Amino acid sequence: MFNKRTKIKALLNGELTGQQVTIMGWVRTFRNNQFIALNDGSTINNLQIVVELGLLDEAGLRRITTGAALKVTGELVPSLGKGQKVEVRASAIEILGDSDSEKYPLQPKKHSLEFLREIAHLRFRTSTFSAVFRIRHSLAFAIHHFFNEKGFVYLHTPIITSSDAEGAGEMFQVTTLPLDKLPVKDGGAIDFSQDFFGKSTNLTVSGQLEGELAATALGDVYTFGPTFRAENSNTTRHLAEFWMIEPEMAFYDLEDNMDLAEAFIQYLIRYVMEHNAEDLAFLDNRLKEEEKSLPQAQRSELGLLEKLQFVVDNSFERITYTEAIDVLQQSPAYKKKKFKYEVKWGIDLQSEHERYLVEKHYKKPVIVTDYPKDIKAFYMRQNDDGKTVAAMDILAPGIGEIVGGSQREERFDKLETRMQEMRVPVKEMQWYLDTRRFGSVPHAGFGLGFERMVLFVTGMSNIRDVIPFARTPKNCEF
Repeated sequence: MFNKRTKIKALLNGELTGQQVTIMGWVRTFRNNQFIALNDGSTINNLQIVVELGLLDEAGLRRITTGAALKVTGELVPSLGKGQKVEVRASAIEILGDSDSEKYPLQPKKHSLEFLREIAHLRFRTSTFSAVFRIRHSLAFAIHHFFNEKGFVYLHTPIITSSDAEGAGEMFQVTTLPLDKLPVKDGGAIDFSQDFFGKSTNLTVSGQLEGELAATALGDVYTFGPTFRAENSNTTRHLAEFWMIEPEMAFYDLEDNMDLAEAFIQYLIRYVMEHNAEDLAFLDNRLKEEEKSLPQAQRSELGLLEKLQFVVDNSFERITYTEAIDVLQQSPAYKKKKFKYEVKWGIDLQSEHERYLVEKHYKKPVIVTDYPKDIKAFYMRQNDDGKTVAAMDILAPGIGEIVGGSQREERFDKLETRMQEMRVPVKEMQWYLDTRRFGSVPHAGFGLGFERMVLFVTGMSNIRDVIPFARTPKNCEF
């Protein structure tokens, strides 16, 4: 019975005008005991249901409240009112689920994003979040489409791992040992040989290292899965659990890597602009309304749709890290001491530096290459100058770094020496070094933070608002 419904998105183009239809959805508003705005999640737009006089008794009308779930049968007819092409003249209305209007927290008014985070289990029902999560879906679909068209193999890398790909140590421990009575060795260290896996294990921070193993046989692979960082950060750009897309490509150098990453980002944006035009238009208007209360200096120079079109139409600026430092040191912001963090060769660029390069200086996405080796991971290919590595970060307007990648170090002796220098456990990583022992090739890859991509495309300002259920320090609801 329920599968015979027609989704509202399919009705709004008017092609079924004059036909009897059945729709099911949730009440957004009910006006004058006659007009229901119904939404089923298939589109940002509501469908107007016209309740003829006498169709429902007084008790039935009182049950049509904001949030109630309805099944409506009737004729799809041209609308006489403004704002919609068609409406349904109801011949039968069944209330599938009541909603207590006095207790339902989502009333027909504007709610703050902070409030909606507290009721994240219900925020999907708002126009803003339904748009965000339809766009998130489209981006996920487009990712697989892009790589499939290019002949990549989709690889599932482990969520539980015994290695730290980033070497940062900010990992979540996985154990079945009793926390109130941990087994210890004679020296007092925890005896992980008694744990489930017989060794210390963690939730993964990256699927890159495993991706490299597959790339040395399959050529081009990509992962798309959850990753975890136990970083005690409460910024608007950080999550403890998030999703990453990580392609790894054999026979790629740094230039190839940059070309692929740029084409990838532009493809994803084009896909959403084509398939989610109404959602983007809604979010574009929302952002404009939100920024009206801000001082002119804090408003975006481009609207959301203008920004996305600009990124699609223009090549990304490509500069070296050394050039980036020079630009920053010559900037009015540096000379007027506007930067909170110092600017000198060797620093890890902070968000304020990245955003200055993108938003103030170049005014387009920027790819920064050839970072100092001392601030980058052990697996990045060392350049001939002995000081830098063949790394690349893509910086985007509004959020800073959106992609991090590099050409990987394919030379066995260089990699092993670098691992020893950075105290990466060489003995435990022999499986990784084997790819350099047996048929090593130049190869490269990058990681794209999925939530940061969704953040960029939707124009939302907090990363907690583009993932269904945010995991952050001291917060693990639902």
